[in-house]
Amino acid sequence: MNEVIKNRYEFVVFFDVENGNPNGDPDAGNMPRIDVESGLGLVTDVCLKRKIRNFVEIKKNDEQGYKIYVKEDASLNSKHKFAYESEKLDPKAKGNDAKEAAKNFMCKNFFDVRTFGAVMSTGDHSCGQVRGPVQLNFARSLDQIVQSEITITRQAITTDKDFENKSTEMGRKHIVPYALYRAEGYISALLAQKTGFSKADLELLWESIENMFEHDHSAARGKMAVRKLFVFEHESELGNAQSHKLFELINTELKDKSKAPRAFSDYEISVKKDSVPKGVIFIEKL
Repeated sequence: MNEVIKNRYEFVVFFDVENGNPNGDPDAGNMPRIDVESGLGLVTDVCLKRKIRNFVEIKKNDEQGYKIYVKEDASLNSKHKFAYESEKLDPKAKGNDAKEAAKNFMCKNFFDVRTFGAVMSTGDHSCGQVRGPVQLNFARSLDQIVQSEITITRQAITTDKDFENKSTEMGRKHIVPYALYRAEGYISALLAQKTGFSKADLELLWESIENMFEHDHSAARGKMAVRKLFVFEHESELGNAQSHKLFELINTELKDKSKAPRAFSDYEISVKKDSVPKGVIFIEKL
């Protein structure tokens, strides 16, 4: 069995978008998400976790121990029932023994449950609630974004009635011409011990983050790529420094502030390596 991690981690990932919509907002006509006060672009943690889940699913192809809980193949409650049936548990049994056994089954068999956690208390086959060791913040662009609306035309007509009256149909695409985003994350060794998040899972997580856009390309999302992945590894389970102080060691600067950024090379990323606290190791993964 793979050894559970024994060190706390924090990480910072930089990714960019060119002529695409990194995360549409359904409350705003699917336009790129934006902080209305600052004008900075946003990408939700849910969006980033989806990319990680998708890569794991491609990489492991439903391999034992690497199933994905949050996906479109079946309802979540049906997966809770699967846990009870697999472990031959009685959902009507008194006490928490059955629920605990079902929760352990879910952690053991579903990568995203033991990684991100899940609320699995719905339905008639409760598997309880799991706090995942890996958590992500919203990603935020380094500079204000421009939400561009591009009008497009299509020769194929949808309905027979419209086909009699017109030869093209109009549509719209929402894009960000260019933006560099920064996301920060945390990995708790103490919670990993409860879910069974192992060293092998950790390596898969790093690989998934580095490649989370490589198998997710589409015309709508434009050109997206992970540019940098920085990791802080603590010597202890509880950690040897506060996370926000570690994050502050990584800074970015726009080289030419007189013009709008249009490429990753327009930025300079610096790390105060000499200021990394004792008991913390800085690792540049990408």
